Amino acid sequence: MRPELGDFSSIVCFKALVTGAEEALGEKAAMITLIAAGRNRGKQIAKQLGLSENETSLEGIVPLLQKALGKDGTRLCIVDKIEQAGETITVYCRETICSAGEPEGSPRKLTFTLGAIQGVLEHVTSKRLRGKQTESVLRGGSHDVIEFEVIG
Repeated sequence: MRPELGDFSSIVCFKALVTGAEEALGEKAAMITLIAAGRNRGKQIAKQLGLSENETSLEGIVPLLQKALGKDGTRLCIVDKIEQAGETITVYCRETICSAGEPEGSPRKLTFTLGAIQGVLEHVTSKRLRGKQTESVLRGGSHDVIEFEVIG
């Protein structure tokens, strides 16, 4: 994309975008906006990876997400595993961009990262999901854990 600087920007700039949006829009509106932007990006990622709708194995997409989002990709996060129990899909991430640089105990929640993973999962499951973060590395968890429930 850029001949000298390449495709990537810094976490510092991303965090400035997040806090600036929170300041301008308010925390809740910024959260909704960042999740929506992430969902859009996630759907693009799913299409770029050639993931089909109604993908049968969520566990099977983990290596693809690791490559696309991890150290060999955009470096958004590392997805360690995806589990499904009934209508609930649980995703275990680490080194998420949303948690990067935050102090221990920070109330910061995943927004863009949550949305990006949600977009991928919505594409492959052909279902509308609602995500919520249930664990955080900032608050003692080994992973940033997101649970998605089917809402349509």
